[in-house]
Amino acid sequence: MMLDCDVLIAGGGPTGVTLAILLAKRGISVIVLEKEADIYPLPRAAHIDHEGMRILQEAGAADDVMATSRRVTRYDFLNAKGDLLLRFTGSDRTGPGGWPAANMIHQPSVETALRRSLACETLATLHSRWELTSFQDESDFVTAQINTPDGDQTIRARYLVGADGARSPVRKMSGIHFDDLRFEEAWLVVDMLVDDYFRLPTANLQICNPERPTTCVLMGEGRHRWEFMIKPNETAEQVSDDAFIEKLMEPWDVKGAVRLERKAVYTFRARIAEHWRKGRVLLAGDAAHQTPPFAGQGMCSGLRDAANIAWKLAAVVKGEADPRLLDSYQKERAPHLRATIDMAIMMGRMVCTTSKWSAFMRDMKFKLGRMLGKLPDGPPAYPPIMEGAILAGSEGAGRYFPQLMSANGVRIDDILGNRHWLIERDRLTEPALAPFGHSLCEWLDAHNADAVLVRPDRYVFGTGSRDQLHAAWQKMTGTA
Repeated sequence: MMLDCDVLIAGGGPTGVTLAILLAKRGISVIVLEKEADIYPLPRAAHIDHEGMRILQEAGAADDVMATSRRVTRYDFLNAKGDLLLRFTGSDRTGPGGWPAANMIHQPSVETALRRSLACETLATLHSRWELTSFQDESDFVTAQINTPDGDQTIRARYLVGADGARSPVRKMSGIHFDDLRFEEAWLVVDMLVDDYFRLPTANLQICNPERPTTCVLMGEGRHRWEFMIKPNETAEQVSDDAFIEKLMEPWDVKGAVRLERKAVYTFRARIAEHWRKGRVLLAGDAAHQTPPFAGQGMCSGLRDAANIAWKLAAVVKGEADPRLLDSYQKERAPHLRATIDMAIMMGRMVCTTSKWSAFMRDMKFKLGRMLGKLPDGPPAYPPIMEGAILAGSEGAGRYFPQLMSANGVRIDDILGNRHWLIERDRLTEPALAPFGHSLCEWLDAHNADAVLVRPDRYVFGTGSRDQLHAAWQKMTGTA
C-alpha cells in the first residue's frame, strides 16, 4: 500500500506546524491540514518561555520571533489597594533554554515565522482549507478522508497527530474524553494597540480585586492586553460592548495611549485528555490539554509536546525504535502538564477570589509571608521526567539539559544538532565541544558523572559510562 506521507497532522497552528518542521528536519514526510484559509490575524497567546524559544530555535523561527517580542522584568500580584502580594522576578534573564525566561509575543507573528520556516522544508506540506472529516486506524496505517476546495480526498499515513485545538475533531472521533480538573471561569480579553508606551505598566500584573479580578500584561511589539473576570450576573454581550469596555479601562488612565484591536470572551478551563495516544493516533497541544492562562504556559505546553513527539515518531518511522517508545509520550508529558495546570489554577484562584472576607484573609497570609521572607521570587520548578524514556536511577536522568553558549555567542544546539548527544568527559577538548568544555565539565562534576546522554528534546536520558549509556539507549529504543 502506497502511503501519501509518514505523518499526517490535523491543525496548522503553532503546535502542528512546529511538529511538522521538527519531523521534516529528521527526514520524515509530513502533510499538515488546516481548515482555515490563513493565519488567524488577531492575538491569542501572549507568552513563550525560554524552553519554548529553544524549540523554535530548532524549528528555525526563534530569531524572527525575538525580533517582535518584548521582555518584562517582573510579574506582580497586587490587591485591591495596589499593595504587593507576590512578585516573580528575573523573567528577563536568560533561562536554562538559552533564551530570556519570559518573552511576550504576538501570536500571528509567531505563526508567520513558523510557516516561513515550514516552507523551506521539502518534506513538509501545509494545505489550507483542507479539513479532516473522518479517519480509520487500519493497524499498519491511518486512512483519512479530507474535504478540500477541489473535492474530497483520501490520505494514507503511518501516523495521525491531532493538533487541532480544544474542540479537536481527532480527539472526538477517537472517543477520547477529558479529565476535568474543575477550574472554569469566564473572562473578557481586551487587546490594545499601543500609541504611547510611557503611559502603560512595565510589569505584568494580576490585580486581585474581589470587585473585578483583572490581568494586565505586555504582548508582542505594539500591543498590550487586559483581561477582566466576568461577574455571574453579566452576559458576554454586555461585557463586549465598547462602552462597557471603555468604563472598565477608565481606572488605568490610558485613553489616547491605546486603541482597541480585539475583544473576546473566553472560558478559562483546566482539562487533560485521558489518552494522548490511541493506536496510530496521537494528540498534542490544546487537543490534549487546556490550562488557564495565569502561568502563560498554553503555547509553551504545545511546543513541548511537539519536541517530545518529534524525535520519537521519527525514530519509530525510520525503524530506529520500537513503536512502544510512543507510549512514553503521555507518561512524560502528563505529569509536567498537571504541574503546569496546578500552578495556573493556584494563581487563578488567588486572582479570582470574589469574597471580600476571603480576599482579606489571603492578603493577611501574603503579608505575613512577606514579613517572614517565605514568599517565592518565582514560580515553582516543574518536575523532571520520572517515568518514560530515561535511565531511571542515574544522576540527573529526566532533568532539563541547559543550552550552553560559547564565549563568542554560539549556542551548543546549533553545533551538536538535533539528534541525541553522548558527551564524555575525556572528549571535551574535541573541536565541537571545546567552546563549551568548561561548562560541560562543571555539569558533569555536579552530577558526579563521566558521561551524559542527552535526548533530542534536550532532557537528560541518563549519566554513567559511555558503554553503559550506549547500551541503555539501544535497549530503551528497542534496537538492542
